[in-house]
Amino acid sequence: MSSSIRLVLSDIDGTLVPPDKILTERTIQAVNRLRDAGILFAITSSRPPRGLSMYIEPLKLETPISGFNGGMIVNPDNGILKEWTIDDDLVATTIGFLDEHDVAAWVYRGQEWYVRDPNGPYVHHEAEVCQFRPVPIEDFETVSDCVAKIVGASDDTDALTRARRDLQATIGGEVSATNSQSYYLDVTSPQATKGSVVEFLSSTFDIPTSEIATIGDGQNDISMFERSGFSIAMGNAAPDVKSSASTVTSSNQDEGFARAVERFILS
Repeated sequence: MSSSIRLVLSDIDGTLVPPDKILTERTIQAVNRLRDAGILFAITSSRPPRGLSMYIEPLKLETPISGFNGGMIVNPDNGILKEWTIDDDLVATTIGFLDEHDVAAWVYRGQEWYVRDPNGPYVHHEAEVCQFRPVPIEDFETVSDCVAKIVGASDDTDALTRARRDLQATIGGEVSATNSQSYYLDVTSPQATKGSVVEFLSSTFDIPTSEIATIGDGQNDISMFERSGFSIAMGNAAPDVKSSASTVTSSNQDEGFARAVERFILS
């Protein structure tokens, strides 16, 4: 398998980085070894592109960076290459579903992040991870056009599940609704999936999808597993994610990314 791989696409949280979100030396070395072997390396995440900038320098990234689960793809200098947004008419509907289930809603538009309550669930956590603060706003109506992603954030995983099922049952063909973490429900354009990132990179670098390897841990990574020639699930992934991948590595707390590169790509 390793001889046919020309590009590796990796998720970030739960995959490339351990819980403290800091790249390990072994991970950096694994990416350097890919580069030395002539294999391209790219990253994708549910985070906004702005929240991925801290990885550009240590990983020496020159490939496009994909945020919002594929909703926005940028150059390392943050210039937008591709963007898929939610239909303006569906923004209020989506937020309404989250409100009905008492799930805190966030809105991402362009490079900004908007919240009603700056002290709401997981806001401080997300701000620390992405290294920028949200813009407090009383009413999302003023930022309801050209929305890249809507997030439902809650400790109540059952409420998130109900909200996701209601969304999928009502407007499921018009949005993509997946969990990037157990406490986040990500709603994007149906074209904004990590699978579309595989297709974008395939077209950009003229590499068949069969020669792209993907690695991830979340439900939102399954679409890129389905589009790539070889897929690796993290040991910390849920059973349905593991069963969707070609193989499984160790967890993100046990150098799972580096072990996967060493064992499955560069062996």
